Amino acid sequence: MKKHFFKTLILGSLVLASCDLNETPYGFYSESNFFKTSADAEAAVMYAYGTLNYIEYSRTVFFLGDMPTESITTKSDASADNQDLDMWRVDNFARNSSLENFFKYAFIGVNRANAVIKNLTHSDIEGADRNQFLGEAYFLRAWNYFNLVRNFGLVPLHSTVVETLDQTSTPLASNLDVLYDLILSDCRMAVDLLPVYDTPRTGRADKVAAQSLAAKAYLYVASAKEHGVPLYEDMERDITEMYDSAAYYANEVITKQQVYGFEDNLLTIYDVDQPHGKEHIFMMGMDRSGSTEGQYSKISKMFIPYIDGATLYLKQGDTDEYIPTHDGWGEYRTTIPFYDSFDGNDKRKTQLIVDKIYDENGVLKGEYPGTVPYPFCRKYIDPHFEGDKTSTRPFLIRFSDVALIYAEAAGPTAESYALVNYIRERAGLGDLDPNLDEAGFREAVLQERTFELAFEGDHMYDLRRWNRILTIPETAGLSEEQVTFYPIPQSEINLNGSLRP
Repeated sequence: MKKHFFKTLILGSLVLASCDLNETPYGFYSESNFFKTSADAEAAVMYAYGTLNYIEYSRTVFFLGDMPTESITTKSDASADNQDLDMWRVDNFARNSSLENFFKYAFIGVNRANAVIKNLTHSDIEGADRNQFLGEAYFLRAWNYFNLVRNFGLVPLHSTVVETLDQTSTPLASNLDVLYDLILSDCRMAVDLLPVYDTPRTGRADKVAAQSLAAKAYLYVASAKEHGVPLYEDMERDITEMYDSAAYYANEVITKQQVYGFEDNLLTIYDVDQPHGKEHIFMMGMDRSGSTEGQYSKISKMFIPYIDGATLYLKQGDTDEYIPTHDGWGEYRTTIPFYDSFDGNDKRKTQLIVDKIYDENGVLKGEYPGTVPYPFCRKYIDPHFEGDKTSTRPFLIRFSDVALIYAEAAGPTAESYALVNYIRERAGLGDLDPNLDEAGFREAVLQERTFELAFEGDHMYDLRRWNRILTIPETAGLSEEQVTFYPIPQSEINLNGSLRP
């Protein structure tokens, strides 16, 4: 059994390359594989990024970040695993395939990042290339661990490459402090090593992405401990210091660079032809030119309902322009209570959620309620789709996310109000009440995150860190213990006896 688990982490990381972007696997066999050239190192870094694009992993952005919340639901004939997440059938979670895949692929990503760190440390490569690739590896290890911890709580800690059978039996970390020591240290290492590129590199991280991840992680710890989330409330970290650190790193992003910033127009943010737009700090690198799913994306199919199998046309905001899209599978369905919770004047509702479809001449073809079965998210639309192939990409870190992190962490300062009010004004709304106290202001920022980052895989984690999962209607009758973290997948426990309770 240990041998099988070893293959999952090591050989699996070499074979399961449905989106390997032509990388060559390095670093899993012997010291003779230490990188000889920068090209070797970059290939290994791209191999580490590749796990993010696996279908089984990339779709968990939505399956875990949105599906269990009140914002989206799924279709009646969806897989049992997806329906279990949607309906909070906790007794089935230990054998849920989405959770199993997320856990497995996250650790494959960790191991690939560890391989880069080890082999670069022992290589003769020096200078900017070495720093960049090391920084990306530290970022990726932190990214994968942050997401593991947010979902599962205590997980095994692997800070070196898993190369022997004994290393596959690592027990759970003793506490969250140990795991966040690694996550936050890796973020700081990435910040020190990575540059800020003049033009963002789609699908890759730079210094700003590392600063943003640090801000997200510090805020998560601060708010989770403040709100009494189990395990977090026992952490040996000061809440005020964590908020201050989140504000510091977010402010570095907001004020110390000129590459990223706010877009004036909401639709520009989600223009598939502008992956290097100012908002996009870190996003997945998918393109319709890819040969296999994972290299290209079908995310749009998941949000769009099936209408009649024909091309649909969507109105572009307040203009007379209409853009085409395929129709879809209706896997991620906006709930009507969530749709109705938006202010009626909010452009994030009127421009980014579709309730009317048209033909190529702009003639109304259907609407909700009626032909359109539910109002659907249009953040993932590619008007240049080729069959099912699109360049739609999950937005993993956006500038507006970081601005709201700063505001929540810093509290009701003039700078915080300015950032939140810009986001609201861009959405066609008025300013926040200028006289909110700290608690009221943070509550208002959380509400703003709900609308601004809707359908981007963040909402569930905001509910987790605010200890509000039990406000989700489907969790009625469940305990805090049942909903705070997902259980370690039973398949992993079967393979690693050290994970047994």
